[in-house]
Amino acid sequence: MKVSVRFFAALRELVGKKAESLTFPDGEEVTVENVLKQLAELHGKDFVEYVFDRKTGEIQSYLTLLVNGRSIATLDGLKTKLMDSDVLAILPPVGGG
Repeated sequence: MKVSVRFFAALRELVGKKAESLTFPDGEEVTVENVLKQLAELHGKDFVEYVFDRKTGEIQSYLTLLVNGRSIATLDGLKTKLMDSDVLAILPPVGGG
């Protein structure tokens, strides 16, 4: 099973690419949380510090995570199950004026 992850803004610069494809064993239940853990292993400390709150271990409140364009807040949060070919986008806050 393959899941695509898209990175934006500072996170794109941090990981050095705009997208990444992750492969999981067939039959394994894959959640947003699993994907983030695998990304943390691949990209190390800088990724972890950008995505996770150091004190609580929760996802930084300023990040928006979308699965196929839908916010995980409207789905099952970090427990949102992913299917083959799903796309997880990690978006930083939008600013401007």
